[in-house]
Amino acid sequence: MNIAIDGPAGAGKSTIAKLVAKELGFIYVDTGAMYRSIALYLINNQIDISDVNLVSECISPISIEIKYENDIQQIYLNGDNVTSRLREESVGNMASKSSALPCVRAKLLDLQRQLANDYNVVMDGRDIGTNILPNAELKIYLTASSKVRANRRYDELVLKGDNPDIDKIEQDIITRDKQDMEREIAPLKQAEDAVFIDSSDMSIDEVVKVIINYARRR
Repeated sequence: MNIAIDGPAGAGKSTIAKLVAKELGFIYVDTGAMYRSIALYLINNQIDISDVNLVSECISPISIEIKYENDIQQIYLNGDNVTSRLREESVGNMASKSSALPCVRAKLLDLQRQLANDYNVVMDGRDIGTNILPNAELKIYLTASSKVRANRRYDELVLKGDNPDIDKIEQDIITRDKQDMEREIAPLKQAEDAVFIDSSDMSIDEVVKVIINYARRR
């Protein structure tokens, strides 16, 4: 069984998907982390993403692995654990841009579909139900207001000891939404057969319960 969870940045997709997968005993496939890994590689190597041929050539040999260590997901890029860097704002912004490139999407598409073919999976991203797993048994479109998403991100950064500007965070989220929805390749949108969930006024546990209930009816 495949469960696809799509939605904009900061909607809580990863957190929700991990909990749903754990409850059902499924494999959680973090597609966002895969795209962020490539974005991190592009940043570290100062690769100009406007040069599509260069990007395609540079990412061709990249290795991205998802491992579980003490039940915690770890992402390895070319053998290095990069998990702690994937939530950086610069990486997220680069991922929003670079994920629109056909060569980047092609790099990851086969791996994602193979995992879904081999295992019961919960997969979250921007275009899982519309593009990557169009035949998923359950599709969810998870969202929340930009203000709520900004507040959640603000709280995360404060806990890490940062002193973020909440207005800038919200503006970045709005900008990323626009980029994701208007990109030419596989834009962010709700699949016609997806269940719409607005989590603005819901707790994490409430959202998880709703999705579990839908999954068990399939």
